[in-house]
Amino acid sequence: MGVRYRRIFWTLLLLINMAVVSVVGYLHVSGKDFSVSQKENSHLIGLSYMTMNNEFYKIMSEEINARIEAEGDRMVMRDPALDVERQITQIEEMLTMGIDVLVLTPVDSEKIVDVLRKAKKQGVYIVVLDTGVSDQTVADCTITSDNYGAGVAVGEYFLSKKQQARVVVMTHQAAQSGRNRVQGFLDTVAGSEDIKIVKSIECEGQTEIAMPGMRSAIETGTDFDTVFCLNDLATVGVIAALEEKGMLDKVGVYGVDGSPDAKALIHEGMMQATVAQFPSEIGKTAAENIYRLLEGEPVEKMTRIPVRLVDKENVDSFGTDRWQ
Repeated sequence: MGVRYRRIFWTLLLLINMAVVSVVGYLHVSGKDFSVSQKENSHLIGLSYMTMNNEFYKIMSEEINARIEAEGDRMVMRDPALDVERQITQIEEMLTMGIDVLVLTPVDSEKIVDVLRKAKKQGVYIVVLDTGVSDQTVADCTITSDNYGAGVAVGEYFLSKKQQARVVVMTHQAAQSGRNRVQGFLDTVAGSEDIKIVKSIECEGQTEIAMPGMRSAIETGTDFDTVFCLNDLATVGVIAALEEKGMLDKVGVYGVDGSPDAKALIHEGMMQATVAQFPSEIGKTAAENIYRLLEGEPVEKMTRIPVRLVDKENVDSFGTDRWQ
């Protein structure tokens, strides 16, 4: 990929991301009732994902939304945009509206607990997706990818390619899923004396935060040759900063998600590996559990959806134009 083409690519990618944030933010803050036709005595389902500028949540929610509409029930969706206080306020508004089920990915796994306890007292079923809460007793069920296993998978692949390295880690400490992925990676490489973790950068899993964070690390003289990112949105920002500084050919980048962007970057040789999550599977499982709960049937308290490593050798079999 030529330098001019790469610059155009990153400029367009960032502009598209900004446009998606604006449009999706409008749609999901508006509080519009998305159901087409409701049955008599229909249920009201509240949906609160940590941010809607991540395509992962859109894919996951499509499965849930389709089931709610097929059942003739109603839904209300809010976008807290990574602000836990906003998420708490929006959930309280949903409780006032009389929701029967709350589906959420918590912005902060600890700070969200009190409002979830309030929801439980009101008889609301709670379905937690993608990342857990610190007090799992407040959730009727939690459905996530195997986040710790994702970090382990990247760590094992990384060790098969590198015997020594200086690693920067991009983190999202408020999200349990992010912490688990990072911990899985760190635990896996911990036994290798020549693998050094030289810096940790909080990026909230966001491209627009990861890029300047990576740029700052470079400009302040951090000596590194590898970056592990908790998700693929962070990898996009990291790769953009490395490309800007002319360092991409010298640094290996690893992520988690299996997003179309990351798979395209692996295909182009600009990224080493990611781990594919399956948001459609999470959404389908969540939709099934919502209606089992409403019908008084038992559900699994914890479900972890398996993940798969994606690298240069198998990326074409996953496809670079879609999520799994």
